Amino acid sequence: MFNTIITDQILLPQFLCCVSAALLLGILTALVFTIGVRHSSSFALSIALLPAVVTVVIMLVNGNIGAGLAVAGTFALVRFRSNPGTGREITGLFFAVSLGLLCGMGYLGFAVIFFVIMAIAAILLTVCGFGDHVHNIRILRITIPENLDYEDVFTDILAHYTTHAELTRVKTSNMGTLFDLTYEVTLKSGISTKAFLDEIRCHNGNLTVSLSREKTEENIL
Repeated sequence: MFNTIITDQILLPQFLCCVSAALLLGILTALVFTIGVRHSSSFALSIALLPAVVTVVIMLVNGNIGAGLAVAGTFALVRFRSNPGTGREITGLFFAVSLGLLCGMGYLGFAVIFFVIMAIAAILLTVCGFGDHVHNIRILRITIPENLDYEDVFTDILAHYTTHAELTRVKTSNMGTLFDLTYEVTLKSGISTKAFLDEIRCHNGNLTVSLSREKTEENIL
């Protein structure tokens, strides 16, 4: 079970067996890495098909593992050339590549065991919320007129409604007549966000105010 099924000459039954196993494991991997998180359909499709693609590449360069690894690594990096992925996506793609390598070398038993171990670990860590941060962290954006001293005007309001507030960005807009302020804030438990925003609007001349979540993966379990 744990020996390679690949011989010096790859026959059609061996080829079909390896590709079928890689495709099945790829589909299962896509299901594991899309559980409980927002994802794109292209990411799920890539994860599902990547092990089979890598399997074929490894089988074609049978006997030259170095060349096979170099080619397979390319598949994992192409996805992130123009649009960087999240840590979860990167891990999922490299996991899929690893499964493809095992299947391409004929070690189907090891591929199944590796998948089971990693799938159980990924599901458990996701369900347990491993690595989750404080959920009350928000991004606060405030637009103010240029004649308003932004360094002190919101100090009392932020102290009342937040446990932590840090000004992370200041940007001019509208030909320099406005300032766009960006804060990273941690809201106190039980506070009214409407009252919070209303007080800010009273101090910024009723200009634009927005409160949003961090730009991170959103767990939807």
